[in-house]
Amino acid sequence: QVQLVESGGGLVQPGGSLRLSCAASGSIISINDMGWYRQGPGKERELVAAITGGGSTNFADSVKGRFTISRDNAKKSVYLQMNDLKPEDTAVYYCNARIRDHSWTIVAYWGKGTLVTVSS
Repeated sequence: QVQLVESGGGLVQPGGSLRLSCAASGSIISINDMGWYRQGPGKERELVAAITGGGSTNFADSVKGRFTISRDNAKKSVYLQMNDLKPEDTAVYYCNARIRDHSWTIVAYWGKGTLVTVSS
C-alpha cells in the first residue's frame, strides 16, 4: 500500500511564507510526476505546481513568481515553498504523485490534504 503524507500547513499572515512537505511511503517501485493541488472554499480542485522526474516544473499562473516546487528522490518527497502568500491562497493543499507500485502499474495517489489559511 502506498501513502502520501503532507505536512506544513497552518495559519499565516498575508505576505508571509510557508513550506509544505509530502512524503511517499509503501510499496514503491518508482515515482514519476509529483505535484500540489489545492481546493479553496467553494472552488474546484486546481493544479498549483508540478515537477517531473527529470525536474521540469509547471505552475499555475496565479502562483508564478511566488511559489517554487522541488523534490528529493532519495526521500521520496516533494516540497512547495510558498512566499508572499495572499488571502486567495487559502485552501486545502493536496499532494499528488504518479507512482509505479508493486503491481508494476502507474497509479495516481493523493494525500489527505493540509490546510493553509492566509489571514490577518
